[in-house]
Amino acid sequence: MTDTLTVSVLGTGIMGAAMARNLLRAGHTVRAWNRTRAKADPLAADGAHVAGTPAEAVESADVVLTMLYDGPVALETMRAAAPALPRGAVWAQCTTSGIEDVAGMAAFARDHGLRFYDSPVLGTRKPAEDGQLTVLAAGPAEGRDAVTPVFDAVGARTVWTGEDGAEASATRLKLVANSWVLAATAAAGETLALARVLDVRPDDFFALIAGGPLDMGYLHAKARLILDGRLSPAQFAVRTAAKDAGLIVRAGERHGARLDVAAAGARRLERAAAQGHGDEDMAAAYHASFDDDGPASAT
Repeated sequence: MTDTLTVSVLGTGIMGAAMARNLLRAGHTVRAWNRTRAKADPLAADGAHVAGTPAEAVESADVVLTMLYDGPVALETMRAAAPALPRGAVWAQCTTSGIEDVAGMAAFARDHGLRFYDSPVLGTRKPAEDGQLTVLAAGPAEGRDAVTPVFDAVGARTVWTGEDGAEASATRLKLVANSWVLAATAAAGETLALARVLDVRPDDFFALIAGGPLDMGYLHAKARLILDGRLSPAQFAVRTAAKDAGLIVRAGERHGARLDVAAAGARRLERAAAQGHGDEDMAAAYHASFDDDGPASAT
C-alpha cells in the first residue's frame, strides 16, 4: 500500500485538529468532521476537506481516525458514518475510552468489514501539535502497513501491545498511564494550595526537593501553569480529565481494585469544573482546594 493515504479524522478538538494538521504535513489527504463544525472549518486553510457529516467524511477513506470525547460517542459517530464506510478500511480508534467500550467498537468494525486498531494516544496539546505523541496500539499485524504511516505522522513512537484490538490492551495501558498523570497533577495542585495557606513560598519547596528523588519535571510544568496563571489554552482540559478519572475508577472497580486517590481526584476535577474551570488546563483543579474558588492565584 502507498504511504500516501486518505485519512478521515472524526473529532477535531484540541487533539484531533493537531493530528489532522500533522497528517496533512505528511502529505496525506485529510477529510475532517466535527460535531461543532466551527472547530473543523479552520482545517480547510491547511488543505483538509471539511465534511458536513461523518458519512461524507469517510468516503474513500483508507483510514478512519476517531478522536472524540469517549467510547460511546466514537461508536455513535461511526454508526452515523456506516453507510459510507469502505469495506477493508482501517479504523484507528484514538479516543480514550472505557475498557468495556472497546469490545463493542471492535464488534462494529468486524460487522462492517473494518480492520480495528485500539490506539489511544499519550500526550497533550503541545506534543499533539508537534507530532510527538506516543501511540499505544493493538491490532492485526496484516493491516499495519496501512495504519503505520498515520501513527508515524501524529506520534514520535508507537508502542504495540497486542494483535487483537478487541482485547483493549492498549486502552488498559493508557488508563494505567493516565492514572499516574492525574494523580501527579492533583498532588501538584494540592501542594501549591497548602503552601499558599501556610504562607510557604513555592520556590522554597522547589529548592528543597531540587535534584533529589522527589523532584520531577512534570511537577514544575504543571506548577508553573498555576503560578503564572497560564491555565488557558488547556494542554488537557479539566472536563476531559474528569472523564478519564471516572474511566480509571470504573476500571479499577470492575477488576477488583479500589482506587481511593483516583476517586478523590475525579471529585476534585468535577468540583473545579463546577467552579467554571472546565475548559482550563487540568492543573486548574488547584482551585478546587478553596471554597468559592478561593484565592485567584497561587503566588
